[in-house]
Amino acid sequence: MKAIGVRELKAQLSRYLRDVAAGEIVLVTDRGRVVAELRAPGAAGADESDFERRLRLLSAKMPLTIGRPRPGFVYRESPVKPAPQGTASRLLDAERDEHDRLR
Repeated sequence: MKAIGVRELKAQLSRYLRDVAAGEIVLVTDRGRVVAELRAPGAAGADESDFERRLRLLSAKMPLTIGRPRPGFVYRESPVKPAPQGTASRLLDAERDEHDRLR
C-alpha cells in the first residue's frame, strides 16, 4: 500500500493505474489527509473492519508496520497473577510512613 498526493497522481496516473491493476492499493492524499482509495475491482476491502481500516489509514500517514495474525496462534494466560485488593493502598501508606520518619 502506498500513499500519494493528488498532484503526483495526476502527473503519473498511468503508472499508478498499473500498480492498482497489479493488486496494489493506492491512497490518494490532499494536504496530508487521505481523500480516496484506488484498488482493483473486486479487491478485498469490503470485509475490512473499522479498526483494520483505521490502522491502514494510519499506516499511510506515518511509518507503521501492521502485524499479521499467525494461524493457530493463541495468547497464553499471563503467569503474573493480580495482586490482592488493597495492595496498592498498603504500599503507598507504608511509603508515606517511611518518608515521614525520614524528615
